[in-house]
Amino acid sequence: MAQQINDHLVMVCGKSTTGKSASLMGLTNPEGVMYLNCESGKRLPFPAKFKVGPDGRPGYIVTDPLQVREAFQAAEGMTDVTDIVVDSATFMMEMYESVHVTDAANTMKAWGDFAQFWKNLMQQDVARSTKNVVFTAHTLDTYNEKDMCMETKVPIKGSLKNVGLESFFSVVIATKRLNLSALESRQCEYLNITPSDESLGFKHVFQTQLTKETVNERIRGPIGMWQENETYIDNNMQFVFDRLRQYYA
Repeated sequence: MAQQINDHLVMVCGKSTTGKSASLMGLTNPEGVMYLNCESGKRLPFPAKFKVGPDGRPGYIVTDPLQVREAFQAAEGMTDVTDIVVDSATFMMEMYESVHVTDAANTMKAWGDFAQFWKNLMQQDVARSTKNVVFTAHTLDTYNEKDMCMETKVPIKGSLKNVGLESFFSVVIATKRLNLSALESRQCEYLNITPSDESLGFKHVFQTQLTKETVNERIRGPIGMWQENETYIDNNMQFVFDRLRQYYA
């Protein structure tokens, strides 16, 4: 029998230091988060209370991408796990290249396995998951010679480059750092300007849908999920999960 579709599958992408990891700080059940750290064990920018890993620290340090598949499979038997976060897809795939491709005897086959790893992870483990799933990813600006324009997308090597990692997600949200003046006409329930934001003059936000200035980015979401004035919201992953539950109710 076919599995039920996971309505809570999100990619959060953006440049470095724009608030991808920080967006996890607002999750209301941090103890239920299986945080898979693919970035060399780098500390989160806040005191996380995520599910404790084998080393006694919040989160699980990934040293081989195959561990991510194992974690998804193990999580299905853990009733205390409600969310799985892979931080980040970019570093995970670079790690796969370093561990399984670079020194392979048959690099052609290894690059095929590289692409198949991602497909199996998404089409089997993630597709079967009953948990809320978040992948973070880094973006890069590249020139599209065919369309003669700059594109912002998640970089990936091999055959996956033709389809892009974003194509595996129905919800792709971008992290941005915007001047407060750009947010004056975008007020909504989910956008809160704090005293800290005012003192800095900018705010870290999620961009939930395309604008005329960002048509060459790969932001996407279900039709009508966000209102026009909700194009920019606080970079709080809990807000996104709340809206997904409301949308698919």
